[in-house]
Amino acid sequence: MQSSASFPNASYYWGPEREPALSHAGFVTLSIVMAIFTGPAIVLNATVIIVSFMHKQLRQPLNYALVNMAAADLGTAMTGGVLSVVNNAQGYFSFGRTGCVMEGFAVSLCGITSLCTVAVIAVERMLVVCKPLGPITFQMKHAAGGVALSWLWSLIWNTPPLFGWGRYELEGVGTSCAPDWHNRDPKNISYILSYFALCFAIPFVIILVSYAKLMWTLHQVSRMGCVEGGAAAKAEMKVARMVILMVLTFLVSWLPYASLALLAVYKPHVEIHPLVGTVPVYLAKSSTLYNPIIYIYLNKQFQSYAVPFLLCGRKSWVEDDASETQTTVESTNNKVSPS
Repeated sequence: MQSSASFPNASYYWGPEREPALSHAGFVTLSIVMAIFTGPAIVLNATVIIVSFMHKQLRQPLNYALVNMAAADLGTAMTGGVLSVVNNAQGYFSFGRTGCVMEGFAVSLCGITSLCTVAVIAVERMLVVCKPLGPITFQMKHAAGGVALSWLWSLIWNTPPLFGWGRYELEGVGTSCAPDWHNRDPKNISYILSYFALCFAIPFVIILVSYAKLMWTLHQVSRMGCVEGGAAAKAEMKVARMVILMVLTFLVSWLPYASLALLAVYKPHVEIHPLVGTVPVYLAKSSTLYNPIIYIYLNKQFQSYAVPFLLCGRKSWVEDDASETQTTVESTNNKVSPS
């Protein structure tokens, strides 16, 4: 491993023995693993966005949040994913202090936007399926408002480190950057606690409450044995199950990272090996791959357009049940788009 003195623009993570956290082979392995997740994530999220713009049938208000999540995940993959591949291949963070701040801000902005979008999706589905406010019409202005709110909320809470409240710093094995969970400065701790409460805990509570209400409604429906509205109501339930699965995979990806961050804040003297600290980071970034897979393979409306696009127009199994996948979303009542 070359000395950091050879790279004036480089930042190493130095372990207890003043050595790089991993061997060259270890860094290369991490680079390959990250590439395996990042490449497909870029392709699949870009596919969700492209086919949504290509086909009017997908540009329904209740699909806006799904496309917004794909955009946020694409941003995370393009910044955090690609840079992690490059930096791990070199064995150090090669973009200097400014690059670290820029990467930390970009990845955090897109990541929290994605998390907030999950909360927006949960609320939208709960309102449409459970109808707590009555048979409201979910319109484009409501969908656009949810998308704008997710980005605005993320921007508000990821900007302070750029102006001195909190900071972005190297994390894990030192090849990527994020909010500094380890700094014991009172200002930094206050930022981290506020960040966790407002960008993780509150959206998580919203998700839990919304889906608890939705699942209770589905439970009541299953007990009845029949659903008013026939096929449309069945489609609503299928979409609800898809979104619930999406939330679970999102939490599996992000919960270890959030837990590790809180551990670093409340137990600063606990020794965490850099590699152990890197696993939750990469698990979180891998979430960018799961969401588009759920859209394409569990939502037949997206599936019927995305799969042929990925296959360059070739015939696929989707066409075998095309009659079942063709759906309509009535503009008069804005039902949840079928899966």
